[in-house]
Amino acid sequence: MCYSVDLRKKVVKYLEDGGSITQASQIFNIGRSTIYRWLNRPNLAATKVTSRQRKINIKELEQDVRANPDTPLKARAQKFGVSAAAISYRFKQMKITRKKTTALPGKKS
Repeated sequence: MCYSVDLRKKVVKYLEDGGSITQASQIFNIGRSTIYRWLNRPNLAATKVTSRQRKINIKELEQDVRANPDTPLKARAQKFGVSAAAISYRFKQMKITRKKTTALPGKKS
């Protein structure tokens, strides 16, 4: 949840005027840990996360899928050093569906 800069300034001013953090959290209905974080920041403006570094490189994964289309999900996840769920999530983003076979596993005659 992003609080407005005006509210942040009001809370900090309340604390500078002698109020306690517990009272400020009750008055402004804000968590104490949030107030502590605001006090440790040089700027009260909200921070914007531009992009996070991903563990799985999409281009490498695409090349691996082209080179080895029959590799099981778990083996591919182990190769990239991530969980099978991470590979599955990335496949969903890349619009790659799982391989479907019509043959049922069972006893061979």
